[in-house]
Amino acid sequence: MIFSSIDAPEDCSKYPQAIQRAIQYLKENDFNQMEPGVYEIEGKKMYAQVFDAIPKPKEELRSEVHEKYIDVQFIASGKEQMGFCLDLGKFEVDERIDERDLVFYKSVENEGYITATEGCYCVFFPTDVHRPSILLGDCTKVRKVVLKVSLELL
Repeated sequence: MIFSSIDAPEDCSKYPQAIQRAIQYLKENDFNQMEPGVYEIEGKKMYAQVFDAIPKPKEELRSEVHEKYIDVQFIASGKEQMGFCLDLGKFEVDERIDERDLVFYKSVENEGYITATEGCYCVFFPTDVHRPSILLGDCTKVRKVVLKVSLELL
């Protein structure tokens, strides 16, 4: 997992090329001016989902993983909390939606939390269980971008 901000003066050259391209895409676009929808970057191998999310209490959300794509979750406006933990292969599957590359778990252990505010991004690899869109304070709407990066690009 990588957690940072597009405003951080960090050297991203240590990241895989595909992740570098995804972060550059985040830096080059004003997602608050874009219509919600799906934007292909490198066809189906890398694309962006732009949408408005309504954060919810943690108890109303399920933890998830992806097997074929890396999630790069970006907060364009608003704030939310994100839960995360390492997937050691021992959590019970609640639901699997193969066409969306999505696996939900019934529960997880040792979940940590990060606060994501405007400009923050988090890269979740297939071993990173995550629970996005957790309500934080009184923030009722988040403009969010999820870049899907195929493992084939690594």
